[in-house]
Amino acid sequence: MLKRLDEDDVKITVQLDVIKRGKRVTTIKGFTNEEQIANTAHELKKSIGTGGTYKNGVIVLQGDHRSKVTDFLLSKGFDKDAIEVI
Repeated sequence: MLKRLDEDDVKITVQLDVIKRGKRVTTIKGFTNEEQIANTAHELKKSIGTGGTYKNGVIVLQGDHRSKVTDFLLSKGFDKDAIEVI
C-alpha cells in the first residue's frame, strides 16, 4: 500500500543540518498533515532509537540518520521518487 502524496507531487526531504556547537541533526520535511507528522516522528524515534521532535511541519532527529530514515520511509510504502536525500 503506497502512501498518497497530494497531487502537487510534494517531495519528502531528508537533510543533515548542523546546529549550535556543531551538533548534527536530521530534518525531514514535506509531510502533508499534522497527524501524519506526529505518527511518523514517533515511529521514527522508536525505530531508530534516538531523540527528536516535530514542530512546524518538520521532524528533527538527533544525529545523522539519513539512510535509516530513507529505509524507514520506503518500508512504510512511500515512493522512492518522492524522497529526496540531501
